[in-house]
Amino acid sequence: MLLCVGASSLPVQSQAWQCVPPNAVPRPKPETAPANAVRRTPVAGYTLALSWSREYCRSNRNDPDASFQCDGRIGEFGFIVHGLWPEGRGPEYPQYCRKADVLSVQAITQNLCVTPSPQLQQHAWAKHGTCMARKPDTYFGAARLLFSALEFPDMDRLSRQEQKGTPLSVTDFTDALAKINPGLPASAIRVQTNRKGWLKEVRLCLNKKFRPSACPAHAKGVRGNSRIKIWRGGS
Repeated sequence: MLLCVGASSLPVQSQAWQCVPPNAVPRPKPETAPANAVRRTPVAGYTLALSWSREYCRSNRNDPDASFQCDGRIGEFGFIVHGLWPEGRGPEYPQYCRKADVLSVQAITQNLCVTPSPQLQQHAWAKHGTCMARKPDTYFGAARLLFSALEFPDMDRLSRQEQKGTPLSVTDFTDALAKINPGLPASAIRVQTNRKGWLKEVRLCLNKKFRPSACPAHAKGVRGNSRIKIWRGGS
């Protein structure tokens, strides 16, 4: 659920904190399909990919495309929607199904507190959304609805677990996320970390009706017994 919290005593928010879109946003660059990248395979399910913003911004803070997400101008972010992706029956998923027009300022602004990068929004629409919907509003509306239905565990507490002598495992994290979201089994959650074991992304596997479903064997993710660390922010 998109949170607007007034208490500065919460150092790690799971989602947007006091996000206010600016009066003016830049238009993204158009994105066309790379050579031989168009793939119109049937849709068998979906993935909702959620990026842990604190870790992303640690290494991408100086990237101009990450300015809204990382410089604090429009709010502080925890999890953000990296993308809603259609999946195929195997590892080959549909992509770049139609030519994508440049998103309108209205569309970008409406989604900036969920996906705080105009260029990432354009990429998501061009590569994934064109295989799911005729209009950007339909595609991004589905992503916002799915995101707003989620609750997140206490990320601050989880990030400090190792300091208290109990290392956090991927299974610990997926169980905590599943417990706070009835109907979301741990088997429908995959976790991505960087090479040093820091949480990078959470991916939720969904069936064709957008309901949580056990992830297929080819879905990427680190092993359940792997140790995981959560960056809280700061220097």
